[in-house]
Amino acid sequence: MSEMSEQIRVAIIEDELRTRDGLRDLIGSSAEFLCVGAWESVETAMTELRGPAPHVVLVDLGLPGMSGIEGIPVMRRRFPDSVFVVLTVYEENRRVFDALCAGAHGYLLKTTPPGKLLDGLRDATRGGSPMSPEIARKVVEVYHRFRPPQQANYGLTPHELRLLKLLSEGHSYKTAAHKLGVTINTISFHVRNIYDKLQVHSKSEAVARAMRENLIG
Repeated sequence: MSEMSEQIRVAIIEDELRTRDGLRDLIGSSAEFLCVGAWESVETAMTELRGPAPHVVLVDLGLPGMSGIEGIPVMRRRFPDSVFVVLTVYEENRRVFDALCAGAHGYLLKTTPPGKLLDGLRDATRGGSPMSPEIARKVVEVYHRFRPPQQANYGLTPHELRLLKLLSEGHSYKTAAHKLGVTINTISFHVRNIYDKLQVHSKSEAVARAMRENLIG
């Protein structure tokens, strides 16, 4: 977001009415956020969402019609500057991995406390990849179980590989900068280089490719 004083625009895609209304009320309860709409399906959201693109799209996976995993790439083509955070009951490794490969920037469980959920949405707009602790463990499990053939490292430097590993663990630019003892601007510079070398456009895509091709350990 270009101005931190601007309200964070959030779109909700959730088919369960009670959950959808609860999320709308939660987001509307904070002056920092603005709910731009809540819909039961990707198809309805794509038809009815008007005005400026949302900063964050909060999307369930088990939806009528197009699933969340199918819908994220479709919505990303229309809203390339939005970030997509999954909010679901599903914890299976395959769903987590497929959602990240589809372009999700974060993955939260519906058991996430309200305050933590708002923190996650806020973090996502600042370059973070919010994940429930259980899901962060799942990401590690997927990596440990997936053993593709060794690939070229795309010319990534040791420093870039260390940064990519931190991103895979859910670190934001700020916490990665603290870990590496550099500035956030330096992190942004290295992230751009990583994107160029891996030919990706988001942290989730970079992490997914690194996991698929055994670039990080």
